[in-house]
Amino acid sequence: MLIARRLPANGTERLAQVCEVIEGGPGLTLEQLCELARGATAVVSDPGVMVGEQLLDAAGPQLRIVANFGVGYDNFDLDACGARGVIATNTPDVLTDATAELALALTLSAARRTGAAEVELRAGRWRGSDPEAWLGTELSGATFAVLGMGRIGSRYAALVKALAGDIIYASQAPKPEVERALGAERADLPDLLRRADVLSVHLPASPQTIAIIGSDELAAMKASAILINTARGSLVDSDALAHALRTGAIRAAGLDVYEHEPDVPEALLDAPNCVLWPHLGSATWRARAAMADLVATNVLAAIAGREPPSRLA
Repeated sequence: MLIARRLPANGTERLAQVCEVIEGGPGLTLEQLCELARGATAVVSDPGVMVGEQLLDAAGPQLRIVANFGVGYDNFDLDACGARGVIATNTPDVLTDATAELALALTLSAARRTGAAEVELRAGRWRGSDPEAWLGTELSGATFAVLGMGRIGSRYAALVKALAGDIIYASQAPKPEVERALGAERADLPDLLRRADVLSVHLPASPQTIAIIGSDELAAMKASAILINTARGSLVDSDALAHALRTGAIRAAGLDVYEHEPDVPEALLDAPNCVLWPHLGSATWRARAAMADLVATNVLAAIAGREPPSRLA
């Protein structure tokens, strides 16, 4: 089997007990991965590996499963997998807490400008207390808006409940359990944008959600609003966001994801009041170990002819 990039040791060790494991590594091109995949019964991918006809056909007809090390699967061509009888899996649930906590940390950092302030301190430019320096936003009593009230969005809403004045959300379907537990109110997107003090995006990537936050949506938000995205970079128009930050259309943003990772748009690098983190959402010891264990469980089930626990197709 091929591990396209890397897998934490606990997952690799389980797989190596029953499979000959070949490891790729960071920075390999799709063409290089295709060479390594030839003859593989299983491929472990991650969101940076495009799993489509090219990789599937390179592996060959004996390929049984492609297991994604991640909950998002917009890198998968599920139709191509299904047409070839290849099982596709991901790692839901086990990274919910880690990603929601990361979104909360990003929210607080964007609100209080902690990243930029630390840069100034480390550069030796802090000269003591200044009553007008590094002013940020208090979030107590704020209206928190959640775009996409799935597992991670729901957990984020629970975490901010102690701060929130109101929690509002937009979702394809009502979430009565969240409404009961958190007093959340469902709203349509225009209302969500208009009312949000903090807008946190938790939608999956799809053709329908590409640039769901663009120029018009940013213009509809409060000038004091904060935008957080820990879902997928394609959900937010980077140029529009950078322009909104430069012109003061919104106050701040915090991003952990980008459309063409690991590349980060120059416009965002130069934008004011924009916290940028390198896709840390699931980067905790517990979450990454649980993800690796679930990948191994999925693969071992599939090659033994059993149903994997987190099958996508």
